[in-house]
Amino acid sequence: MPVRAEHDRGVLARLLGRDPVLHAYQLGDLDDFFWPYTSWFRRGEQVVLLYHGVDLPTLLAFAAPADTGALAVLLAEVAPVLPARLYAHLSPGLTDALSGSFRLASGGRHHRMALTDPARLGEVAPAGVVLGAADLPQVRELYARAYPGNWFDERMLQTGQYLGVRDGGALVAVAGVHVFSPVYRVAALGNVTTHPLWRGRGLGASVVAALCVRLRETVEHVTLNVKADNVAAVRLYERVGFTRVADYDEWTLTALAAAAG
Repeated sequence: MPVRAEHDRGVLARLLGRDPVLHAYQLGDLDDFFWPYTSWFRRGEQVVLLYHGVDLPTLLAFAAPADTGALAVLLAEVAPVLPARLYAHLSPGLTDALSGSFRLASGGRHHRMALTDPARLGEVAPAGVVLGAADLPQVRELYARAYPGNWFDERMLQTGQYLGVRDGGALVAVAGVHVFSPVYRVAALGNVTTHPLWRGRGLGASVVAALCVRLRETVEHVTLNVKADNVAAVRLYERVGFTRVADYDEWTLTALAAAAG
């Protein structure tokens, strides 16, 4: 069965919706907000996404262990049409499918976590106000100070799913989303940080809890990605009801021809 470009959102939603937590980011990218920045490839029941809405295009390829082999076949067939340089989020066991075409530099193991125990949100005092476009300068300033190098799509402030905590008018903690789609009932938290001078006071847990309460009004699955070695962040998310549901690895891919040149 040959690989094909897939343009039917209904087909993609059906395939990805079989495991909405594992594929939450891809399901979210079916939303009108993200769809124009996506390219999709399918081989039978397997799907990969190339997202163009960032400086370095990002490949998303996730599979349950039983489906890794079939997804690897699709990746190997897609490899010749991928950009010469890109980032990739891959389930374990998929790198061999790309190693013949790309040099891979590891970005580390990550956990996919999901909000599985929302009752624990009530154990934290939620805090935060909705941030919008007018708050962008302060959001940028906080990220530059507390979370340099993070991936922040400024358009996401338009979703109304960024919350912040202030002290005397200054933004000292924020939690937002990388993906938010009421249509496909998924959200993925992202860009969570607290000003270094305010850490250790529980603000991170409070603003994450407030955002999760807000998200659950319109979506069914609340997920996030976190580096496996970020113990403090993992503990924060566990505190408010998240559990680890899958692992994946992040990679920077450079085409072998480009690397040689």
